[in-house]
Amino acid sequence: MKRWMLLGMLLGCSMLLWGQDTVPDTAVEKAAIKETALNYIEGWYEGNVERMNKALHPDLVKRYMQTLPTGKSVTTTISKTTMIEYTRAAFGTRSPNKDKPNTVDVLSLDRNIASARCVSGDFYDYLQLVKTGDGWKIMNVLWTPVNPTPPRQ
Repeated sequence: MKRWMLLGMLLGCSMLLWGQDTVPDTAVEKAAIKETALNYIEGWYEGNVERMNKALHPDLVKRYMQTLPTGKSVTTTISKTTMIEYTRAAFGTRSPNKDKPNTVDVLSLDRNIASARCVSGDFYDYLQLVKTGDGWKIMNVLWTPVNPTPPRQ
């Protein structure tokens, strides 16, 4: 009986050790997600196309809900290509808030998907990320300005 119990304990421990190799290190993954988000927002403010490109998934969809002067709400959508071109045109470098601190909070992490919140001097960005063979990439962004301008009358 003791022999079977010992064998069972050894088998159980070996399974736990084997399983640890397949479980990602959460702290490492969260650091990589934060780095991706910072490449996105700091790349924007630096006009750094390389950092922006590194952060974005090819199928990126970035959305913003805007209220028109008519009172009607419309959604503005941009792609990775558009985001890269805005970065290349240095739109972010013109912001008076470009030197304000950027914060990133990883909100959730489940295997190969994650969500994060990025706050800069200009934007609240909610990011959805996916882990690819090239690391973490931002697939979706929903954003709003920190200080919205009222609709023109």
